Amino acid sequence: MSTSVNNPRSRYLRWLWIPFLPLLLPLLVLQLMALWNIYVLPSATVNYSRDAEHGLRYTWNVQDRIYRGRMSPGGATSDHGYLFPDAEFFMEFSWAAENGRWHCISIRPKWPNMHIFLDAEGNIDMRKGSGADVDRLKECQWDLAKP
Repeated sequence: MSTSVNNPRSRYLRWLWIPFLPLLLPLLVLQLMALWNIYVLPSATVNYSRDAEHGLRYTWNVQDRIYRGRMSPGGATSDHGYLFPDAEFFMEFSWAAENGRWHCISIRPKWPNMHIFLDAEGNIDMRKGSGADVDRLKECQWDLAKP
């Protein structure tokens, strides 16, 4: 014969997680936001050739959300656009090799991700087999540097 006895101590242990909920909720929200940015929003990735001798300086300008950085040979950088961009949306990527001229391109990112490849001199690799999505690129609207 089997009897089920309710242990009062185990009943209270079940509810001990509730005080930790305010600590766990922000972590869950941050993870959901990261997944949203990675998998839902259209993005553009710029890949720099491993054969280059010098690094690049770059600037992302996505609807006046501006990031600056450096990229080593063989490196890559990316940024995301908006899920439903309006007519005024713009994404621009400016870059220059060390002591080189500045380049700038305007990008219409496609979902889920588009790739742009830069050769060893820092120019966009537009060869047929390079894998670059050249049809989504044009000259910058706001920056006067040419691609």
